[in-house]
Amino acid sequence: MTKNLKRVIWSVLILGLVAMAIFAWFVYGAVLSPNTAFNNNEAHVYIPTDATFSEVMTELEPLLKDGESFRMVADRKGYSSNIKPGHYVLRKGMSNNDIINTLRIDNRPIQVKFNNQERLENLAGVIASQIEADSLSLITVMKDTAFLDEAGHTDDSALAMYLPNTYELYWNTSAVEFCKRMKEEYVKYWNEDRKAKASAIGLKPEEVISLAAIVQKETAKVDERPRVAGLYVNRIKRGMLLQADPTVIYAKKKAEKDFDQVIKRVLYRDLELDSPYNTYKYTGVPPGPISMPDLSSINAVLNHEDHDYIFMVADVSNPGYHKFAKTLAQHNRNRAEYVRWINGQGVNR
Repeated sequence: MTKNLKRVIWSVLILGLVAMAIFAWFVYGAVLSPNTAFNNNEAHVYIPTDATFSEVMTELEPLLKDGESFRMVADRKGYSSNIKPGHYVLRKGMSNNDIINTLRIDNRPIQVKFNNQERLENLAGVIASQIEADSLSLITVMKDTAFLDEAGHTDDSALAMYLPNTYELYWNTSAVEFCKRMKEEYVKYWNEDRKAKASAIGLKPEEVISLAAIVQKETAKVDERPRVAGLYVNRIKRGMLLQADPTVIYAKKKAEKDFDQVIKRVLYRDLELDSPYNTYKYTGVPPGPISMPDLSSINAVLNHEDHDYIFMVADVSNPGYHKFAKTLAQHNRNRAEYVRWINGQGVNR
């Protein structure tokens, strides 16, 4: 073998080693070495539906040490042209390869919570703050006639379908998917046992929720709710007017299209308001819930206390609770005490 040939072979070997070293540097440096820049153990990334790679990079770059190396690996692995929307959790010390694999397959669900909303509009706002769908798309589906018909609800009873709880959902859940899930949860909640209890009272499931909303407005004390519920069940069974002040307040707000006003005292003239929500004029429960009741309030109606009370008034000696009466005479004495107290507080409205 000539010296020149040896030189050529050695040169080729050296160039090969250099190329291998460069490739190894690329694999380790660009693909496998840590490329996170956040100090916490993890970071949450939210990628919208139909996001471009440029929008993804805007979200990711504050979390990366080297954005350019991520771009290069994303291109080589085909991620930049195949973006998946969702909520992803990056861990400290992840490599570009780890990050891309996570963004491809590990869409993490989130915990969506809501309770005590007075209207669908309020609920839509609360949900929109937690998932990708905006409040406009949510309220549009919530009030969609076809959706309500399919769910067996009306515009008045629509709020009853959304049971306050914590639900596991994907962040990129659409408005349609969210409402469909809530309908499924509603159907699941109303099992045969609960429907039988509602039937025993003489109410449909949505009417139970309407009554539960009144019970919750009447008392914030969870331990008192079964007793309050029992009082209203007694009135329903006797064909009496419910005469619940919270329904009058709701009717007034609805008539004036002002749900933000604060009304602390119901006046005699308010009782004459002609509204199906005014339980001083119309028997039975209102056509829909005046607010979103807790599950504890719904349970209080289904498992109401069995007693003979048909009247109640706030107990001034035990704030938050009520005095109950079986007769009008007894109730009038309790009520007189309450009126004297509230007049002394200077509450006119």
